[in-house]
Amino acid sequence: MNTPSRHTLLGAGGVIARELTDALRAQGAHVRLVSRRVHPAPTGAEHVVADLLDAEAVDRAVAGSDVVHLVAGLRYDTAAWQSEWPRVMANAIEACLRHGARLAFFDNVYAYGRVDGPMTEDTPFNPCSRKGEVRAAIATSLLDAMRRDGLRALIARSADFYGPGAGNSLIEAVVMARLRAGKTPQWVGNPNAVHSFTYTPDAGAALARLALEPSAWGQTWHLPTSPEAMTGERLVRLANELAGRPHRMQVAPRWLLRAMGWFVPILRENDEMMYQFEHDYRFDSRKIERAFGLRSTGYREGLQRTLASAG
Repeated sequence: MNTPSRHTLLGAGGVIARELTDALRAQGAHVRLVSRRVHPAPTGAEHVVADLLDAEAVDRAVAGSDVVHLVAGLRYDTAAWQSEWPRVMANAIEACLRHGARLAFFDNVYAYGRVDGPMTEDTPFNPCSRKGEVRAAIATSLLDAMRRDGLRALIARSADFYGPGAGNSLIEAVVMARLRAGKTPQWVGNPNAVHSFTYTPDAGAALARLALEPSAWGQTWHLPTSPEAMTGERLVRLANELAGRPHRMQVAPRWLLRAMGWFVPILRENDEMMYQFEHDYRFDSRKIERAFGLRSTGYREGLQRTLASAG
């Protein structure tokens, strides 16, 4: 009988960790969830309280793991990212090297900066924001550890995501939650710009699949994402249709968002990322689809399930 693989999730409080946990448990894996605070753990999963900024605590959490998934989401604050992300990545790398574990890093696309055309796994790092500079630096440190120290690792990137339980996603905040409350959906940036979104159950299932594929290690992967050229206007129109509502949409101008940023810190922090919503943002995931036969959920189905969820 094969011994179940042992997977440890660093930063297990978010929706991606939940989807990944469900996918790993369905495959019979042992799952250890590591977070700063106690969160309800699925039946059969282990929970460990640890601060990812504490190297000794991370080392203890990683001990005995076959695969470590770094799926943490730090406070959305540039100064915090600059201070904390390098430490979190260094602690994860050192613990995995010490215990012989493989490291899978769930990343975003900030390091690419503004890209004319589709983003692929070969897109070079060219950040145009301070948060993008942080993401480029920590991804580079992981790649260096792979080349220099022989760390077995992979990077899995997602577009902006949405899905059931994804309470921190843009679509949830400005579209779905407002529709459930009987309010008019909103959008930010250019509603006619193309913007890709990854469905969270697809991301979790693909992360679990990558971890179990020997050929996936040592590479960067884009997680399955619908190739449909979705714009903000089309997405809101489809969400209104699914909710049985007439099509209405409010678009917040950039000047208003900046003014609101004086009072709402998250809007102030998001200002440097607005290029993602003012220009086309096309995410290409054909590599993982061709390699492993994975398919993305279409926007109609994904939005319908998201709308039906509790947010």
